[in-house]
Formats: sequence, structure tokens, C-alpha cells
Amino acid sequence: MLKKSLRLRIVITFIGIVIVSLMISFLLNVRFSENNVTPNHIFIRVAGDVAKVLTLIDDPEKAQAFTKLLNKYGVDIAKVRVNEWSDAVFSVDKEKVAALFKPDSTDAVMLNDKSGVAIVGIPIVDKEKAALIIKIDFSSSLITFRRNVFFTLLTVLVIGSLLILLMSGFIVKPIKRLTEAAKKMASGDLSVRLTHKNQDEFGELMESFNHMASELQKIDSVRDDFVSNVSHEMQSPLTSIRGFTRALQDGVVPVEEQKEHLDIIYQETLRLSRLSDNLLRLASLDSEHHPVNLTTFQLDEQLRRAIVLAEPQWAQKNIQIELDLLPCEITVDKDLFDQVWQNLINNAIKYTSQEGIIHVEIERSIAFVKVSIKDSGQGIPEAALPRIFDRFYMVDKARSSVHKGNGLGLSIVLKILKMHDCKIEVESKVGEGTQFIVWIPVSQPYE
Repeated sequence: MLKKSLRLRIVITFIGIVIVSLMISFLLNVRFSENNVTPNHIFIRVAGDVAKVLTLIDDPEKAQAFTKLLNKYGVDIAKVRVNEWSDAVFSVDKEKVAALFKPDSTDAVMLNDKSGVAIVGIPIVDKEKAALIIKIDFSSSLITFRRNVFFTLLTVLVIGSLLILLMSGFIVKPIKRLTEAAKKMASGDLSVRLTHKNQDEFGELMESFNHMASELQKIDSVRDDFVSNVSHEMQSPLTSIRGFTRALQDGVVPVEEQKEHLDIIYQETLRLSRLSDNLLRLASLDSEHHPVNLTTFQLDEQLRRAIVLAEPQWAQKNIQIELDLLPCEITVDKDLFDQVWQNLINNAIKYTSQEGIIHVEIERSIAFVKVSIKDSGQGIPEAALPRIFDRFYMVDKARSSVHKGNGLGLSIVLKILKMHDCKIEVESKVGEGTQFIVWIPVSQPYE
């Protein structure tokens, strides 16, 4: 468990990065210190100042005292004359020292600047033809500097590690909260929500989690309602069938009434068949694998055929059908749109009273084909309009058996239209009728 801890991995990764960074920094610092801790012009300037002071001191004893004083600070001075010196003087290269005695040599020269020791040669312009060689030993200061750098970097490592150990808890805390919430959700508690004040990536993640939980809760509620509605819709006709068949078996139904009972049983089986067909169709449309076979055909002819197929229903109620169908071609799945028009027209017929009117019209523009189906029926209450496309929703459940519906027709219509990027609108007033408007996009402008 410890090896898999995100917090531990964050801490180890940070410490590893810091250690590698500090090691590289320290090695580069040491390398730079060995090559060029202090710029050469500083040593040359110091050596030049020392030489000036010595030339101003006439008393040999005072000069010697000054030299001893400089020795305490790592500065040694040697005076050499032409042809009166050896390689033993501060182990300086003979050729470099010889350059100090050239006639045109007046400037100080850096003879050595390695290993924490700087050696500067300064020509003395006098009759003696001499030169001062000043050795500045700063190795102890270099060691102290390196030690300070090392302890400084070590302090940074320790403090940084402690801080990241503390901060990692704040980093991992939101993840732990998400994990606990996910476990609760997996156990069936879809009401869990996460509160946060962060506006960073963790805040966005928690918002996404809350949105997901809300959607899952809605889906779970829809599923429960769906199962309940399916059970209710199936139980009602099954109860009727079971009751009437038992009565017929027991012989309690007079012979003259048996046909009526058999008709009821037949109608209930048709109701079950319609329900199962609609459920299968919805399941197929929801699966996202339902084939969509696009074909181009005359929309006005398809609507006329849908009206003709429904003639027994509207003729029985003496409903007047008004058609205003412009010739129009669309490219959609013809079989699926047959289902759309059949459902919309059958709904209009169901809820239109005797000798009512149904008006079907096609309009077209550059971008859309508009189909409106308007009836003079009882209308839909305004409060029910937002829910009429919900599955199993019935505006008047008490009359559902009278109208032989199960609340799935409009759900199928909406699903088919969404598959084709179409839109549907509904306008209705109680007592005045209802109008469904379908907007079908066209790929090319009409000529």
C-alpha cells in the first residue's frame, strides 16, 4: 500500500529531483571555483596595491613588518632580480618570470591562478631591474566557501523535503476525497457530492465528478421510472386477459357475451404487442448501432401515404383532413420517417374530437423543410408541455386505455429526429388544439 501511495511518489520524486539538482549545482560550483573563483583583474589590482605600498616604505624594518602582516592573510612576497632567481620561487615557470624583465614590461602579469593560489608578477621600474612576485593563497577561503555552499544546499534539501512532505498532503487530499466519493457511488449512493473552493484543475475535476453524479442520478431515476412504467403497462392488459380467460374457463360468462370478452382479450394482446414493438424500437434506437439508410424521396408523397393509411381512424370520427403539401425532396431514412409521421398523425387523430379538423402543411426555405401537423383537439396543458416527449408520460393517464397509448410514441419521434439532426416544436392551448412542427435541414438550397 505504501509503495502505491501517490503522496509517497510525489515526495520521492521531488527529493530525487532536488538531490540531482543540488549535486549538479555543487559540482559545477566546484569546477568553476577551481578554474576561476575570482576574476584575475582583482588579484592583479590587489597585487599592484601591495607593490605600491612596499615602494612607499623606505624603512626595511617597516617593510618587513608589513610583509609579515600580509602573511597572516595568505599573502607572500618575494623580490627577484634579473639573473638572481631560481625556479624555487613559488614554483613559478621560469619563462613566465623572465618575461617580467623585458625592457618594455611594466604591467602586472598573472603567473598562476590554479588550486586556490594566485601568483602575480609585477615589474619594478628602477636601476635594479627587479620584480615582485606576490603569492595570494585563498585556498582556505575557497574551502570555507565550498563548505558554506554545501551546507546551504543541504539545508535547502532538508527544508524543501519537509515542505513538500507537508504540501503533498494538501495535493493528495482532494484525490482521497474523490476516491471516497467514487467508492460511495459504486456502493449505490448516487446522492454524494463534493464541495470545494478551488478554481484549479482539482476544482474542475470535482465539478466534473458532481456533474457525472447528477447525470447518473437522473439516469437511475429514469431507469426506475422506466421499469415501473413498463411493469404497469404490461400488468394492466395481462390482468384483463387473465381475468376474462378465467371467466370464460369457469363458464360464468353467458354465451351471448363471450364474443365481447374475446374482443377485449384480443385488443389487450394488440396493446401488449404495440408496447413490445415500441420497446424494441426504442432499445434499437438507443443502442447507437441502429442502421440509418439515407435515401432521397418526395416528402409530400410520404405524408399523403401516411394520411391514407390512417384513413380508417379519421374517417370513423368524420375528421376533416386539410393538406397543403408543396412538392419537396428530403434525404433521410425513409422507414424511420414513416414512423415519425404515423405517430404524429395517429396522435392528432386520437385527441381530435368528432368532426374535427387536422391540417398538414409543408413549407420550405433555403436551409430547412418545415412540416406542421395541427389538430383541433382538446389541447395540452402548459404545465405538461415540457414532459410530453418523456417515455411513458401520459397527459391524461386516466384516458390512456381509451386512447390505446403507452406514452412511447413521441419518445420514438424525438429519438428519430435527433438521429437526423432535426428539431421538433409543439404549440398547444387547452380547448383549441395542438400543433407539432418538424424542422428538417436540407443539404443543398432549392432551385
